[in-house]
Amino acid sequence: MRRYKEERSIRIGDPEGALVFLPVKSEGPKLVPFFKATCVYFVLWLPTSSPSWFSALIKCLPIFCLWVFLLAHGFSFLGAHSSARKILAGLIFSSLGDAFLIWQEQGYFSHGLLMFAITHILYSSAFGMRPLNPGAGLVIGGVSAVSYALLYPYLAGPFTYLVAVYIAIIGFMGWRAIAGVQLTNDLWTWTKLSACLGAVLFMVSDLTIAVNKFCFPVPHSRAIIMATYYAAQMLIALSAVECQDAAAAAAGVARKRS
Repeated sequence: MRRYKEERSIRIGDPEGALVFLPVKSEGPKLVPFFKATCVYFVLWLPTSSPSWFSALIKCLPIFCLWVFLLAHGFSFLGAHSSARKILAGLIFSSLGDAFLIWQEQGYFSHGLLMFAITHILYSSAFGMRPLNPGAGLVIGGVSAVSYALLYPYLAGPFTYLVAVYIAIIGFMGWRAIAGVQLTNDLWTWTKLSACLGAVLFMVSDLTIAVNKFCFPVPHSRAIIMATYYAAQMLIALSAVECQDAAAAAAGVARKRS
């Protein structure tokens, strides 16, 4: 038997019940800088009460590493896959949002909100509108509506509508990520599952930010927010890798069997 170094397989359903295993290169080594940068952030744990360009750099460093992770796949890969380009652009706007939030107490919270809203629009576009999965959309819409209803009594001024718009945008992003996972039909890939988990963690992170900022202090809020945020961004970055290649390979297998 042939042994593949640094490879693993994803499972794709076959209409006739057969299973096809496609090799997928391990992305772990390319993520080592991201994990190291994340460890640096949590080890240093710089106080948020003293914002500085250094603390902004440390906070953004894991996201910079995810830029490098995608760029390491080559410009030809990014040129061939618009979804990967959109996710890279989303990571860039995320870095800007992170930097603004370092100075949120100095009046830059809304700037960070705008940057992350653009990020979610880019991610939504990368995930696409197929399959539609309206059921998932209804569930996410309900969760979003309940979240806003709980936050509404604590909101004032422009945040009354800014938060509503942001929840709608991130909810839409979550819907498009979740819609791509079709577990019942066995038509899923690890990249789609990665996007789904990343979107859910992103929503958890942002909801924790909102509750902690507008409602009441959440115990260990910073640790929860940053752990879920970095995990979300890593999973979404992973979703950009090889998803098009896997889909093309699956389509080729289907044509051979037809």
